[in-house]
Amino acid sequence: MAERQATIASSSGLHARPAKLFVQAVQSQPVSVTIAVDGGPDLNAGSILSLMGLGASHGTVVTLKAEGDGADAALDELVALLETDLDAQ
Repeated sequence: MAERQATIASSSGLHARPAKLFVQAVQSQPVSVTIAVDGGPDLNAGSILSLMGLGASHGTVVTLKAEGDGADAALDELVALLETDLDAQ
């Protein structure tokens, strides 16, 4: 299983527009991806409801996990997205 940590860069955290863009990116991946905050359960990263319930604000460190062919590349792409201020675009 591939695993990466990312620090949320968007000023609004994983809410509204950044959450939507992240979910779209997750859903385009060839593997299923989970996301978790420290001490929290692994949630479906492709679900907008899961992301909103995560409560990940600016500066929160999250853990992404995926398994299968393409997992490493998928997580690298998703980490880069999370570490970009999507509110500024």
